[in-house]
Amino acid sequence: MHRGSGAQVCHGCDAPPGVYSTSRTHHPPVPDPLGVRELARITRQERPHVVHAHNWIVNSALALRRSSGTGMRFGLVLTLHDFSHVCATKRLMRMGSACEGPTVARCLPCATAHYGAAVGPLTVATTALMRPWKRRAIDHVVCVSNAVADGNHILLGPNASVIPNFVLDEMLLGRAGDAVEGRTEEVPPGWPTEFLLLSASYPRDKGLPTLLRAYESLGRKRPPLLLVGRRTSDTPTHLPDGAEMCAEWPHDHVMAAFRRCLFAVLPSNCLDACPTTVLEAMASGRAVIATKTGGIVDAIVDEENGLLVPPGDEYRLAEAVARLLNDADLRARLAAGGRKRVQRFTASAVVERLEAVYERVDPRNSGDLSNTYQASVDG
Repeated sequence: MHRGSGAQVCHGCDAPPGVYSTSRTHHPPVPDPLGVRELARITRQERPHVVHAHNWIVNSALALRRSSGTGMRFGLVLTLHDFSHVCATKRLMRMGSACEGPTVARCLPCATAHYGAAVGPLTVATTALMRPWKRRAIDHVVCVSNAVADGNHILLGPNASVIPNFVLDEMLLGRAGDAVEGRTEEVPPGWPTEFLLLSASYPRDKGLPTLLRAYESLGRKRPPLLLVGRRTSDTPTHLPDGAEMCAEWPHDHVMAAFRRCLFAVLPSNCLDACPTTVLEAMASGRAVIATKTGGIVDAIVDEENGLLVPPGDEYRLAEAVARLLNDADLRARLAAGGRKRVQRFTASAVVERLEAVYERVDPRNSGDLSNTYQASVDG
């Protein structure tokens, strides 16, 4: 429950029982009976001015709007962290590349391969069926990046906006010393004594095979490469000499690694919606090499606060790595640019913009809830 702006807000990201629980492998994009019941209980008890839901959990909140004839009225805000408004797999990727958009011919084979023959077609159908309901019932849509807005066919305007993910203000305030190269810091057991590169990603979609090929091409004198992330079924079992994997690290260890590495390499191949790892590397005072894809281009301006290369291009990636290895002044300039730009991605900056949205959709301010984002969605 949030009351900072004067509008009481019930956040749908705090999933009630039955919604996105760890015991479920898949939650279809329809109202969850247990979720609807629990959300109804919470809203009766708290009487929020605004309900803020995220991704598919909004479908359970939609049922409350239909059944609110008891006089309970609230504004409904949806934040899209992915492409689930139009894409059954939420990724808007097809055969390793960005999908041109949803059609039956494209979506059915893709969703079937992703979920299986029973669940895939059902998810495609319910994703499409829920869109008109969401257009009518949601008062404001927040997209975490321009790529998310474009991919979901959300037209930005009074009832739809881009408000990104964020990093904590404490990562920037009073931490200038963290950005100094060579800063000594106690490290967890098992860390290499020195490392120069960090990639906070393992899956193939995050560009790990491309990174490893680029790294190996740097030659025998290349610096150590520390890989931090989560192991998946497609995690390589063989690494080039000098590369080391550290799986399932706690977040404070990852942040310490960002502060100690020479620069970060985050070469996603997928449409990353708004990767927090990019923001955390920038906030830690490190130059970043990333790819021109998804929401990354909202955070990084090429040659200003980082270097951008085409996704999947090992040669351009190797060139960018070599540039930063050989140019300390460039590393420092990009790192400074990153710390400056990331200020617009801090919690205080993001919360201020969200609170403005809450004020606009609060029925106690507008007098009615007739405004929806229907005019702000194309298709």
